[in-house]
Amino acid sequence: MALEATDSNFNDMVLNSDKPVIVDFWAEWCGPCRMVGPIVEEVGRDYDGKVVVAKLDVDSNPGVTSRYGIRNIPTILFFKNGAVVDKQIGAVPKSVIVNKLEPLL
Repeated sequence: MALEATDSNFNDMVLNSDKPVIVDFWAEWCGPCRMVGPIVEEVGRDYDGKVVVAKLDVDSNPGVTSRYGIRNIPTILFFKNGAVVDKQIGAVPKSVIVNKLEPLL
């Protein structure tokens, strides 16, 4: 299950995590985001306990959104040890997300 990341909890949840983290930057009005959302949730279930999976609503959290220069959504950032190590922009199949995530484990 994906956790809700916000401007206020982002540092604790993502940057200070001892596990790899993927953050799905999305918005309610974004059609492709609604396609990726269930895939992100599924990855969260598949990797429960190994990876932190979070979703961040760009409209409600402008601080983190601008800090990472998110201009297109959906964007998925992959973090390890508090640093962005990979990213995926646009709607993609689950296999693309898993292939970027696996090397981080």
